[in-house]
Amino acid sequence: MQLQPFNELSRTLIDEINAHGRLRTFAKGETCMQGDDTLKHFYVILKGRMKVFDINFETGREQTWYLLTRGDMFDVVTLLDAREHDVMTEALDDLSVIELPMNKAREWLQTNPAFNQLLLPYLAAQIRSLESLSAGLSLYDTSERLMRLIIDNIDPHTQQPTLLNNLSNSEIAKMIGSVRQVVERNLKQLKKDEIIESGRKQLRVKNLDRLKSRLAKLLP
Repeated sequence: MQLQPFNELSRTLIDEINAHGRLRTFAKGETCMQGDDTLKHFYVILKGRMKVFDINFETGREQTWYLLTRGDMFDVVTLLDAREHDVMTEALDDLSVIELPMNKAREWLQTNPAFNQLLLPYLAAQIRSLESLSAGLSLYDTSERLMRLIIDNIDPHTQQPTLLNNLSNSEIAKMIGSVRQVVERNLKQLKKDEIIESGRKQLRVKNLDRLKSRLAKLLP
């Protein structure tokens, strides 16, 4: 079993991961890891996308915290504090992950510099992502949050927000603390202004520079 997301690590650590890890799969729409799972295991996504979210069961309102994909890790919070992390997960595609014993991941955290060189920048990126989401929910309107979401998910190779493709407008709304109708209205305006193209759950940026310029003008 070859663990592609860790190709930059030492051969020794890759061999250890392959020795201690096991492949797990989840079908699209299935609940993935839950609190008890992450107390025992640490996960690396190999294929597909998984959302990490909270829900208010009284109102049905959801907030997506992360959209994880190939090379992402879960759950870093439990890895660090050994406490159950009260969030929910769902496979947005057919999902393949490597499941590792949590005690082995903690051992690497204490003894393996190569593992830390991967984990610490990843943790910093997650913190920055949450800061950006928190600031957006508090300071910016839906139009600004939507444009920021598109820009933040641009693939540097394709210059397109490929991580957002095949997501419904309702799912996109959950990522920016809004509702489907408002997101649809803002997407229509961006489409009318020939900044994006959208349809059949596909989103394509026609003019990234213009999108960035419009967002910059709106921000304080």
